[in-house]
Amino acid sequence: MRPLTCEIRLDYLRDNYQYLKALHGNKLLAVMKANAYGHGAVQCARALHDAADGFAVAFLEEAVELREAGITKPIVVLEGVFQAADYAAVAEYRLWPVVHCQAQLEGLLAFDWREPATVWLKMDSGMHRTGFFPHNYAAAFAALRQSGKVGEIVKMSHFACADETERGMTQMQLEAFDLACAGLDGAESLANSAAIMAYPEARRDWGRAGLALYGVDPFGAFSGSLKPVMRLKSEVFAERVLQPHEPIGYGASFYTKRSTRVGAVAGGYADGYPRRAASDTPVAIDGVRSRLIGRISMDMLTVDLQQADMGVGSEVELFGDIISVNEVAAAAGTIAYEVLCNVKRAKRVYS
Repeated sequence: MRPLTCEIRLDYLRDNYQYLKALHGNKLLAVMKANAYGHGAVQCARALHDAADGFAVAFLEEAVELREAGITKPIVVLEGVFQAADYAAVAEYRLWPVVHCQAQLEGLLAFDWREPATVWLKMDSGMHRTGFFPHNYAAAFAALRQSGKVGEIVKMSHFACADETERGMTQMQLEAFDLACAGLDGAESLANSAAIMAYPEARRDWGRAGLALYGVDPFGAFSGSLKPVMRLKSEVFAERVLQPHEPIGYGASFYTKRSTRVGAVAGGYADGYPRRAASDTPVAIDGVRSRLIGRISMDMLTVDLQQADMGVGSEVELFGDIISVNEVAAAAGTIAYEVLCNVKRAKRVYS
């Protein structure tokens, strides 16, 4: 059998949730969108079901999948509905929709709710992607409150730059949110993973843990308190010795500078490993840091067998415990979110 394996450590997931919840100090949503960032939404939600205060997904179909898998905790639908008719499914599956535009608001108010809905009302505090502008927010809030169709309204917004060291944009968004919400009752939700970790003033009634839940520090370095949930590993299945000044791989983009033992590893860009990961991208071979050499192929990649005991059968960690997914993402000119979400074809092992 092909040795490419994606290990998902559900005990690490639970540990990360408990750490982030304690740090946030109040209720915490576990974000399961994009198949739990590539980790498996159903499996991860089941592992957290007794611990989590609730879950969040991007759109309706993701929420329905969790409900039909037996998840009974609250589920927030972060993008809301795309058609007004979808509010029927929201009601049937007891979901908490985000309302971020006038069309969603009007559809919700026109729907015949059998019991009061819980709504998350989104403000555009500065990201300028979705949400009501601050000067329109109170009117949208009042329309929901006066309709008689809504029970709880959770006021929310989303940060554009919380994972960057420059704090000006996030502080501006915090101020805009607080000013527009002055006098409006109810719970609030501002903090994503980065804000939970770096902005105590953003820790309100509900946090939303995404990337950090899966053990990835959003600031790009390992945090001793977060454990990587996903570990992608394979094996060396062939080796050869190349003399100095020999090319390897497509495009002959890498030439050896010394006599080099080259290992061929099962795993490539068709498995989701980033094709743009360049030579010198780190890997770990039998627990020792080494590097990629040559371009990534569709089904395999090549590594530098730097020690005598490395060879056919050696384990190769592409990312996980020794190699941070942030290191791989940086080498490929992308972000950890994309690397995690793209993993496929690997054998999944849940522990």
